[in-house]
Amino acid sequence: MSEQTPGTQEREVDVVVIGGGSTGENVADRAHRGGLGEVVVVEDELVGGECSYWACMPSKALLRPTAALAAARRVPGAAAAATGEVDVQAVLERRTSFTSDWDDSSQVEWVEGAGLELLRGRARLDGERRVVVTGADGGTTALVARQAVVVAVGSTPKAPPVDGLDGVRYWTSREATSSRSVPPRLLVLGAGVVGSELATAYRRLGSDVTLVAGSAVLSAFEPRAGELVADALREEGVEVVTGPRASSVERDGDEGEVRLTLDDGRVLVGDELLVATGRGPQTGDLGLETVGLEPGQALDIDAAGQVRGVDGRWLYAAGDVTGLAPLTHMGKYAARAVGDVVAARARGEADGEPAPWSKHATTALHRAVTQVVFTDPEVASVGLTAQQARDAGLDVRVVELDIAVAGSSLQADGYTGWACMVVDESRSVVVGVTFVGQDVAELCQSAAVVVAGEVPLDRLWHAVPPYPTISEVWLRLLEAYGL
Repeated sequence: MSEQTPGTQEREVDVVVIGGGSTGENVADRAHRGGLGEVVVVEDELVGGECSYWACMPSKALLRPTAALAAARRVPGAAAAATGEVDVQAVLERRTSFTSDWDDSSQVEWVEGAGLELLRGRARLDGERRVVVTGADGGTTALVARQAVVVAVGSTPKAPPVDGLDGVRYWTSREATSSRSVPPRLLVLGAGVVGSELATAYRRLGSDVTLVAGSAVLSAFEPRAGELVADALREEGVEVVTGPRASSVERDGDEGEVRLTLDDGRVLVGDELLVATGRGPQTGDLGLETVGLEPGQALDIDAAGQVRGVDGRWLYAAGDVTGLAPLTHMGKYAARAVGDVVAARARGEADGEPAPWSKHATTALHRAVTQVVFTDPEVASVGLTAQQARDAGLDVRVVELDIAVAGSSLQADGYTGWACMVVDESRSVVVGVTFVGQDVAELCQSAAVVVAGEVPLDRLWHAVPPYPTISEVWLRLLEAYGL
């Protein structure tokens, strides 16, 4: 049923993109570059989205200064100059500079400069090809898409079933990355990427941090990666609690101390509680029921990014909202694919199938996902873990070793690192790689080329790593494999 009310403006446009984060921006840009003139981006918060203001950029800005200081302290000659304490206020100010103090003017300028239209407001689907946008003043605009509607609304934090949690004030990643001060005591519930990174950041900025990790730190990664990060956190002074689960929470008023009770009876006390127990697709109030889909669920897409279960080949999705590879860079990749497909279909190309190049999107989004965890040590991973490869029925051989090459010894005294290569023996190709260690983030792209490109191991041997760099670990992995 239409949501149109008296005073609603109705317009027909080529493409409506719901969500003005990095994924939505890239969908819109590619569709417009592909020849579609009227592309409207709808956003009800800050243009640029979660990554720009509350996730990737501010969190890494909080982490980088103390990581640089720690790295200097590991190198004799530089260590003597790195004896002072971190300037917390300067760190917070630099973080704020990366968010433009939560002002999206520059992002709006980019959208308009790219030839796109920005419409501020809350968007909901209202039947086939129709999107109703409600502005801050209560006015509504109905957009009807000639070619496509693309959903790129991202994800939202999920709260665990802990008694009392819904009645207390707590931090999500948004509050943690935008805080103007450092709490004396911080409780972190959840030790995935967000929990581990922010536990690292706030401990180094001066908080007494307790990390309630559940089963393990970074449990979605290779077990050894999580163990090394947990060891490093403990060495930093973080109390890492594994095993017991949170059972209840209470707080003295809005600003009083937080008491988190575990199921073993232990009570943890802090000044702030960060809940970092995962995220889910932000589809609860999107109007999915008007097109026959269930609200609150991830949008199931095909290789072209088209949403399954909706007739007419007009509804697409990209990024976190699909539940696939919920990472900024992967969302932007998927966005480019979707934008190109929408434009190609509008031109009458690729009528029955996705655009020819997009056949590789399945590999990128399912089997060659890249990710870096900016703890210290860093964790860089591409593709499948050993267990995931076994679960997929692959004939798996795992090669793992400590990173101990000339490049790592030059990088830091006492360098601690680990590498793991997962090989599909039936095809003699690498299907997963994990690196753990200082500065291994820059090894991620080489691993991505190896995994996504399905480079045969005998060919990989001839990709000679430069000396002396940490990338020499590739040579050690191949030698350990037996090449």
